[in-house]
Amino acid sequence: MESKEIFFGANVEEAIAAGLAALGLSRDQVEVEVLDEGSPGFLGLGARPARVRVTPVTPPEPEVAVMPAVTEPSPPPEEPDLEEVARSVVGELLGQMGIAAEVHARHAEPESEGEIPPLILDVRGEEAESLIGRRGETLAAFQHIVRLVVGRRMGGRFNLVIDVNGYKRQRERSLRRLAQRMAEKAVRTGRTVRLEPMPAYERRIVHLTLRDHPDVTTESVGEGRRRRVTIIPRKG
Repeated sequence: MESKEIFFGANVEEAIAAGLAALGLSRDQVEVEVLDEGSPGFLGLGARPARVRVTPVTPPEPEVAVMPAVTEPSPPPEEPDLEEVARSVVGELLGQMGIAAEVHARHAEPESEGEIPPLILDVRGEEAESLIGRRGETLAAFQHIVRLVVGRRMGGRFNLVIDVNGYKRQRERSLRRLAQRMAEKAVRTGRTVRLEPMPAYERRIVHLTLRDHPDVTTESVGEGRRRRVTIIPRKG
């Protein structure tokens, strides 16, 4: 409850000073209301003292700083898994084509140290045979579409290989035998052997097959769909 006191003095300043002294407060700790400024009268006649009401000022409640609620930082979003996304895309496309099949994933052998090998998706099922096409042309187109969709979802470009019922595995065995025969021919004749144009995945198989061959080296030449592997005999 506020304490209001009335103090007197010969003038307003003296009345205020009397109030401050009585309350033991400073000027900025009180509110002063002048009730009567007083009058000196005339020759001492009719004089009256000044009157003031001095009220201590209630100090404001200290503001309590409201600390913002501390929330646990959200964990960073997980990086999408390439294998999971790729299998999902292949499954969706097969479903839209009305083809019932299973999709299995594996990684190819790296061509060199530090290389990220391609992810191979094996599509298995009787109905999946229609995906191969003449000399694998339909399969190549399907693979291209899968790469585009996966790249868009993952935000990058990724080396994906689609196989159907082991078609490319059989082709791989055939290419490895071809690479060995052509390497022998290059060594025997001392001349460079040029293979037929191949897609990147098949050229890669030839390079891997002859990577450690003591008598030949390999090199890809040409552009686009006419790019092929050359097998070159080592000199000396």
